[in-house]
Parts: sequence; C-alpha cells; structure tokens
Amino acid sequence: MHSAVTRVLVSLLMLAASQTSVAAQPVSGEKSPGTGLRWITLGTMGGPIASSERSQPANLLLLGDDAYLVDCGDGAIEQLAKAGLRLPQVRAVVLSHLHFDHTAGLAAVLGLRFQTNVTQRLAIYGPPGTKRFVDGLLASMRPAVEAGYGMPGEPSFDPASTVEVTELDDRSTFALGRVVARAVRNTHYSFAPGSAAERRFQSFAFRFDAPGRSIVYTGDTGPSPAVESLARDADLLISEMIDVPGTIANVRRNTPDMSEAAMSGLREHLTRHHLTSEQVGQLAARAHVKAVVVTHVVAPSASAGDLLGYVEQIGVPFAGGVVVAADLDTF
Repeated sequence: MHSAVTRVLVSLLMLAASQTSVAAQPVSGEKSPGTGLRWITLGTMGGPIASSERSQPANLLLLGDDAYLVDCGDGAIEQLAKAGLRLPQVRAVVLSHLHFDHTAGLAAVLGLRFQTNVTQRLAIYGPPGTKRFVDGLLASMRPAVEAGYGMPGEPSFDPASTVEVTELDDRSTFALGRVVARAVRNTHYSFAPGSAAERRFQSFAFRFDAPGRSIVYTGDTGPSPAVESLARDADLLISEMIDVPGTIANVRRNTPDMSEAAMSGLREHLTRHHLTSEQVGQLAARAHVKAVVVTHVVAPSASAGDLLGYVEQIGVPFAGGVVVAADLDTF
C-alpha cells in the first residue's frame, strides 16, 4: 500500500488502542458519515472465548436518534451505555445467526427493558429459529417478572407484549425506520443442499441503505458470491476476519489434549465458514466497495503489528481504505 495510506492506518490503529470511545471517523477513501447513517462497533471480538480487551460481537446502526442493534453478543448492554446511548433509543435488534457469541446479550436487553419500564415495541429480526429463541428468553424472565420488587399488588406488564419477532428468509427486505435492510444467506453453515438442516439453520449478511449512504455487514461467513453481490458499490463493508494459523495455535496451547479428528473439524470450520484477511480483500475488490472496516476479529493475542499486517494483506487486492475496528469505534 502507499506509504501515506499506511501512515493513516497506523495513526487510526494507535488511536483505537488508546481510547475507549472514538468519535465519528471516516475511513480513508470514504466520506464522513456526518449526521447520516452511522455504525458503531460495540463489540469486535469473535467468540466464544472472552477477552479483556474486546467485547463479544455487537454493533449499532444509527440514523438520527434511532438506533438498531445488529447482533447482540454478551456485554452489549454495557457497551451501549459506554457509547452514550439510552435503551429506549433501540428500536430493533437484527440477528445474523443464532450462535451464542452473537445472541447472548439479548437476554440482558429484554431484562433491562422490563426493569426500566420500556414498553415501546421492540422489533427483532433474525433467521429461522429466532422466535423459538426469543420465546425461551421471555420464558426465563417469568419468575422475576411475577415476583417484581416483592410488594403485593404492584403493577406489572408482560414483556412478551412489547416484542415482535420476524423470521427472515434469503433475500428478505425489511424497513428500519428510514433505512431499507436486505438479507442474503451466506456460507457460515454448510449443511447439505435441500436437507432439513439447511432449511432450519441459516446465517445472513445484511445491506443497510439510507439516503446518501450504504453499509454492508457480512455477519459470519465464508467466501460467498451472494455476499459479494449484496455488497456491490457499497460505501462501507463491515467484514468479519479470522487468523486461521493463529487461532489453531491458540487452541493447541489451551487444549493440548484435543484429538486430531476434533482439530481437523475445527480447522475445516475456520477455513470454510470464515474469511481470512486475503479473502476480505478479495471480497471488497470484487464488490467495488469504497472502504472496509474489519470486526469480529478472531486473532488471538494479535499485536498492533499483526493488525497492521492484516490491513496490508487486505490491501493487496483492494485499493480502498481499511481499518481494523476497536470496540466503540464509530464510522
């Protein structure tokens, strides 16, 4: 990459490492979001292992005073508070898939809405199985809801009455206020085509279009022509990324007794169902996006030098701006 671009990237990486919250910042080559459509990376650590430096996958899509959670990993409520957002501002939750690292924070969202008497409707969008998942969370709330604060006759309400779940299909389109959202099925799962499992378990990438700006979120995915098509000419691509050799080495350190069969299965999952830095660059180049933000970083113990290396690898096929996001960065 050009030395001037590299200097900008180093500065952004140092800023992200030194601050807990970063003001709205354009990515090199991409216009400033201003007061229009914005994206906050609440949590940028690919699960399932907890990190002291990064929260689990969660994001905020913002337009005006309205906020939409896009994935809701553990810690999302705390990150929302750090970002200066109030819970009633969250109008909807959009789930890319139902893996725990993308959904575990939803229980806290629903619980805090009840505890703080937020009765406005919360729309929840997600893949097949989302209604069953949300129904289970609401059922788990019943003992606390019925007990209240332990005072006889105190008024209460059913939290289920404030939630509306919509299960999406491939190519679904839905509205988030003034934002038009589109979903496409990606390649985070590889069940046999036409099988019952393929119908039951789906994972989505999303495109969010508002006047003046378009943002595409890959969710968790492997290489995917459908995601490439969805991202065509987008202003900003928010992409997952994995360091496969680094992750395998970390697993070997922490689980030395893992069988070779299990390790082989893990390696296949990591390589087929996620994107390496090189593949992120290829996706961005083929889709002709203007800029890339890397999140869902699965790169155990990555140093600042490692992060810059990922940026440079993405930049081999892709000429636009690239940033590896930190928690609470705004784009």
